[in-house]
Amino acid sequence: MPLRDTLARVDTDLAAGRVPVARQRLRGLVSSYPNDLPLRRRLAEVYRLYAEPAEAGRWMYLEQDRDEAETAAFEARYRTAPQRMRALAWQGPESHARTVFAREQLAAVRAACSEAVGHAVDWDTKPSDRHEDGAGSTPTDFLAGAGCLVAVLAFVAIWVNGLVALFD
Repeated sequence: MPLRDTLARVDTDLAAGRVPVARQRLRGLVSSYPNDLPLRRRLAEVYRLYAEPAEAGRWMYLEQDRDEAETAAFEARYRTAPQRMRALAWQGPESHARTVFAREQLAAVRAACSEAVGHAVDWDTKPSDRHEDGAGSTPTDFLAGAGCLVAVLAFVAIWVNGLVALFD
């Protein structure tokens, strides 16, 4: 569906009070057009309807007229430069941004991320949120690993038991 048609549907959804549907459409558009600043602004406006300042700040981060409280909420949620870089979901070089402010913001985040991970990064090869920025494993990571280990051990036990039964 063309961009213009989808934006018309977003307007219709918002007028009808279907805010979640409008948000989902805009998220899809921003995913398809990650460097479109007006789309990011529209998505931030929808997150304001949800009273989600961190997400509004995320999508307004590249705008000079952004709300400082929303920016602070975004930076509190995404504490490290690698996390912010991934959250901004930009693609391509900073020069693709249409405003000087956005280019400066993108360059600052990329430079901070490069410093945090110890090597140069760019917007198309963002670092992982984990481990490269010094973060350790989470309890969820541990439980997932433990579950995989148990599954492998169970498979091996069944396999060995089958071999023993085969040769008895």
